[in-house]
Amino acid sequence: MATAMDTPGPAIEVAGLRKTYPGGVEAVRGIDFTVAPGEVFGLLGPNGAGKSTTIGMLTTTIRPTAGRAKLAGYDVTREPLAARHVSSVVFQEAVVDRALPGRTHLELHGRLWSVDPVAAQRRSVELVHSFDLDDVIDRPVATYSGGQRRRLEIARALVSDPQVLFLDEPTVGLDTRIRYELLDLIGGLRARNEMTTLLTTHYLDEAERLCDRIAVVHAGLIVAMDTPAKLLARLGDDIAEIRVAGDAEAALARLRSHGLATDDAFAIGSTLTVPLHRRDAQSILDELASVSIGAAAVTIRKPTLDDVYLHLTGDRLAA
Repeated sequence: MATAMDTPGPAIEVAGLRKTYPGGVEAVRGIDFTVAPGEVFGLLGPNGAGKSTTIGMLTTTIRPTAGRAKLAGYDVTREPLAARHVSSVVFQEAVVDRALPGRTHLELHGRLWSVDPVAAQRRSVELVHSFDLDDVIDRPVATYSGGQRRRLEIARALVSDPQVLFLDEPTVGLDTRIRYELLDLIGGLRARNEMTTLLTTHYLDEAERLCDRIAVVHAGLIVAMDTPAKLLARLGDDIAEIRVAGDAEAALARLRSHGLATDDAFAIGSTLTVPLHRRDAQSILDELASVSIGAAAVTIRKPTLDDVYLHLTGDRLAA
């Protein structure tokens, strides 16, 4: 089995990565990032932003149009087999043979990744117990619930003890309770070893809860990259959400012309979102009246990553 190169370096290294599909569709338009060993890194953006295409290129299932990507020092284009051996992936769509028992899936993954049979057996027993699959592991996967099938897919990916684990929208399609149970499970993976994890999601709570750093992806480009806390700090401690009766863009322009809103304020529909930057709620109400902006409603709240994404792109994360 392939191992990391002797020289310490990033677990994932991406430079100028691009993918253009036939017809000129640019899914990924030139992205750069590195992920340190043991880090949980998130690609955050709506469906169609380019997240899954990026995962496909990093896992050697999609050939890049241009650029370079390495896993544990192995180039995914020139050394695809070595790159696969140091990584595992859980794709957005289920990739299971529904007629086979869960245990067979684990055994097959161990053989395909050339894991020592004794080590694979020991690891499988541990994973089955840790992922609460003891009661279903010998049943056909067709009888599993969605949450059980997802837990099996993650357990299968871990049989080979990967240095890099890719999770592509791991909770999509699950109901709320099962989704949060799975998030607890994923959050506990880091305690198992120094495995690096790259997660794609458009769920805000997943990114904030699981990721050390987030790359915000929009239309095939990374438009911001930092820790969740620092991304949120860009908008300050509180924001005012203001519903106006007239033209929201005109109202925003008026606020900016009077120095009452900065470039981080934005308008969506009839709602203005204005970071307060240490001003209190009463002052914003007084300021609105002073420039003749009629507010139908004003809400003061904490900023979210959705606000960050809206500010950066004008689109909602849940698109």
